[in-house]
Amino acid sequence: MLIRSLLRVRLDRRDRLPGGPAVYCFNHLNWLDPFVLMAVLPGRPRLFFFGPREENMAVGARNRIMAWSGSSIPYKPGKNDLLEATRRISTVFRAGGVLAIAGEGRIHAREDEVLPLNEGAAYFALRAGVPLVPLAIRGTSWLRFGGRITITVGEPIRPVGRPTRESVEELTESAWRGLHALLEDAPAQVPPGRFGRWITDLFNDWPEGSRAATFAATEAWHAAGSDPAARATAIATLPPSGE
Repeated sequence: MLIRSLLRVRLDRRDRLPGGPAVYCFNHLNWLDPFVLMAVLPGRPRLFFFGPREENMAVGARNRIMAWSGSSIPYKPGKNDLLEATRRISTVFRAGGVLAIAGEGRIHAREDEVLPLNEGAAYFALRAGVPLVPLAIRGTSWLRFGGRITITVGEPIRPVGRPTRESVEELTESAWRGLHALLEDAPAQVPPGRFGRWITDLFNDWPEGSRAATFAATEAWHAAGSDPAARATAIATLPPSGE
């Protein structure tokens, strides 16, 4: 109710959402993205989020809100905790729930770009044999009262086979292509006034230290085009935020 009272949110192609367990892979532009998804996606199946990667969810207002919602599956960097998180995810699927993952593993500032995806979404989808659904978020790179935000549901991708390295890489690439096709024509957002800029970046964790530095690094990655070597160099400037 709070999100809908402040923003104009819309869900496009709702008919593509599976009626049962699935992995939702979304692009990440702002700290508010998970709460926007909570506001716009159906209440059933129940929605859970993988992350953030935190030692203590009681630290930070954003983490406390996520913990209070009961929708977060946090994990610590250690291997043992990742195994425990995987068991929790299996429980979510057995209960008929869906798992949402910020596939890029970090926020960035270009609405028409999708950074390389981590392999977690593909791995969990293959391991559980559930569809992987791209969710494209537009409009959250800048927030303003009454701003329009659109969530577009991509075509579900049905996983095939076991979660081998080859199948995980192939499914990850398919998810990236699905997200990119939904976002490549997204227009740049005009910065809002002082309050809008403040609320936009209130809890944002910019990996490069600031919005300007992150935007510059993303621009370098985008400018590398399809050259693998150039993109590999640019990607090295895009450290994960730990989300």
